[in-house]
Amino acid sequence: MKKFLLSTLAILLISISVFAQKPQKLTSNQIYEKVQKLNFLGTALYIAAHPDDENTRLIAYLSNNVKARTGYLSLTRGDGGQNLIGSEIRELLGVIRTQELLAARRVDGGEQMFTRANDFGYSKHPDETLEIWNKEAVLSDVVWAIRTFKPDVVINRFDHRTPGTTHGHHTSSAMLSVEAFDIVADSTKYPSQLKYTETWQPKRLFHNISSRSFKSQEAFNEAAKDLISFDIGEYYPLKGLSNNEIASIASSQHLSQGFGRLTTRGSQKEYVEFLKGDSLKVKNDVFAGINTTWSRLKNGSSIGKILKDVEDNFDFINPSKHLPKLMLAYSMIKDLEDNHWRTIKEKQIKEIIEACAGLYIEASANSSSGTPNSKIDVNFEILNRSDVNIQLTSIISELDNNEIFKGFNLTKNTKFTFKETVALKTTAYTDPYWLRKEASLGMYAVDNQELIGLPETPGISKISYKLIIDFIPITISKNIIRRYAESDKGEIYEPYQVLPEVTTKIKNKVLIFSDSIPKNIDVEVRAGIPFVQGKVSLKVPENWSVTPTEVNFNIEQKEDVQTVSFLVTPPKTASEGKLEVVAVSKGKSYDKELVEINYNHIPKQSVLLNSEAKVVRLDIKKAGNKIGYIKGAGDAVPESLRQIGYTVEIIKPLDINEENLLKYDAIVLGIRAYNVVDELKFKQKFLLEYVAKGGNMIVQYNTNRNVDVAAPYPLKLSRDRVTDESADVLILAEDNPLMNFPNKITNEDFNGWVQERGLYFPNIWHEAYVPVLSMNDKGEHMKLGSLLIAKYGKGNYIYTGLSFFRELPAGVSGAYRLFANMLSVGKEVSK
Repeated sequence: MKKFLLSTLAILLISISVFAQKPQKLTSNQIYEKVQKLNFLGTALYIAAHPDDENTRLIAYLSNNVKARTGYLSLTRGDGGQNLIGSEIRELLGVIRTQELLAARRVDGGEQMFTRANDFGYSKHPDETLEIWNKEAVLSDVVWAIRTFKPDVVINRFDHRTPGTTHGHHTSSAMLSVEAFDIVADSTKYPSQLKYTETWQPKRLFHNISSRSFKSQEAFNEAAKDLISFDIGEYYPLKGLSNNEIASIASSQHLSQGFGRLTTRGSQKEYVEFLKGDSLKVKNDVFAGINTTWSRLKNGSSIGKILKDVEDNFDFINPSKHLPKLMLAYSMIKDLEDNHWRTIKEKQIKEIIEACAGLYIEASANSSSGTPNSKIDVNFEILNRSDVNIQLTSIISELDNNEIFKGFNLTKNTKFTFKETVALKTTAYTDPYWLRKEASLGMYAVDNQELIGLPETPGISKISYKLIIDFIPITISKNIIRRYAESDKGEIYEPYQVLPEVTTKIKNKVLIFSDSIPKNIDVEVRAGIPFVQGKVSLKVPENWSVTPTEVNFNIEQKEDVQTVSFLVTPPKTASEGKLEVVAVSKGKSYDKELVEINYNHIPKQSVLLNSEAKVVRLDIKKAGNKIGYIKGAGDAVPESLRQIGYTVEIIKPLDINEENLLKYDAIVLGIRAYNVVDELKFKQKFLLEYVAKGGNMIVQYNTNRNVDVAAPYPLKLSRDRVTDESADVLILAEDNPLMNFPNKITNEDFNGWVQERGLYFPNIWHEAYVPVLSMNDKGEHMKLGSLLIAKYGKGNYIYTGLSFFRELPAGVSGAYRLFANMLSVGKEVSK
């Protein structure tokens, strides 16, 4: 399990734990705050493009100070970003960043939504973004989010009036929000949505503006006179934290993006600009003039009177004394005609009732997964820690609707435990719903309207507990979980998953054949149940061959793995295709790979992907053999280089010294190494000495944020990038060894690149560097800094912003050939 340091403050927050799936257990202070929130009937929606775009300061302020129901609509899941904590990229990174957003919302009190937009990487203009995304589909998702969340106010993170000045995704999120604001109340727009919801019209639309949008602080100060402002440094005695401290902790959940940060406190202003809607008569209150009390609902005033009395006279020592009034209010909420608010407030008050009663309710399985239509043993625990009369009448599994009658009187602090067998009557798995169908470059394919926008797949292993509290029936639902302990970690909670009986895996997702010699390809077969057996076969592309045609497997224990091997023979000429694994057991075919993502700051994730690998018959030559690799922010380049026959050793920063480096034919620094490996600034002298003595050093891209790559000659990093992966490439230095030895590089080698050409190119450099390539996005000037080489002493120093960390794992032939040339500079071709 990968480990990360959490701040002391984060550990102190009960809503955060080392294992993020641990259920929340509310203190009296937290119960009181939830009662306050129960009595506020106003909703705000914050809209931006990516995970970590959200302003956690403002979300925390609206949720904790104003007490509004506050949501964040992130148009994407951040699939196109980089990953500072592991090697997961693309859709797996999107799964991680989805969970990091949910972790942030657990801290700041917000709720989370998405559209189907796929983060395809950096975009320089909203025109490009909206063409790749399918503007109409993403707009429909924004309209759907507003119609279902029903915000009174909408706040955009970015400015819709400044296309081309920032990330195209950013501006697009604001443009779509402005357009959606004007059409959500129109029943002729996306009428199919109205089978599940109704039209809605927010009262106001705002832009969350900052001084960064102005040329000078003076210009911003002048503009701020007409803006709405909040002091988001408000201190909350009930929490012992300031709003901006909460916001910092929430933002720090984005660990994959390197957002771990110090907390801040003290007075701090946040500004919003009124864009459209009802005029704001009272400044500094986005809800001014909007009825946010219970009286906005028919028959709501009487409920509000009861709950206001609970709030005004709340007993922090004995919250259970409020249960009679809370149960009365609950019974009245269930009779509300307004379905939207009834659903929201019923959920909120149930949580308060459960906490006031000190109820502990748990359904724990012996393992963290089961298979469709199987049966599992579930251990139940239920405990009433109050003086209030509570009965458990029955439990119902929502999977099979089987009701098991109990009739327990839950006497104070007496634990009731029992075991029942639950049938998993479902054909559905619990993998991320947006990954079940093949996505396009810009969009995920989700056909079920009711799933669109949900942050994760709804739990299908729910247990409903039918209770009677103070003579009023109430039903509380919980998901089945797995709870266990490890001696070095303590108590661990894991979500319960429904997964296939058989999954398979080819370890390497790209298999490179540099010649026509056959390779043994191992396939791992994993059992989702005990005593599973069958046959597994490997489909190969045309002109490739495989033996044997199928292999038997027989696995006795659940979660055990058996490895089987196939001999794959490539054609004699260049070729690309897919290997596809199919397992058959009991007459049923299985073609999925199980990927488990397990980080301490998010719940364990189980992802099902197609069980396949890309195969490439590559015409490639190389010189040298032994490569030293210094890891940066996490990439799969070392594994890719091993695919073409290099011996790659990972060098720990502390082991960098003159003697240790001499054994390598080349040294490669991973992406963002100077950004994330502090020790490098103390070790750079050894690296440069290695080059001066004849070594070959390759530095992959770093961001330009306060970093010194300590190159042998000056160079300055910029934010220059080429985002069009098919942009024309001009070879400037046709005679340079990088373009000729040992592979002749031509423009064909730049075909088939993915997501981008490269990023953070240097834009100023010493004359000792030779720019090798030139490229640019449409309408921009040529950028010459993607690949620079300089002679230093007897060796060669290479700096590149080309996105090899994406191209090599994707099996891009030309990227392999070019990287082999970079490693081979100054050497003879290996025989």
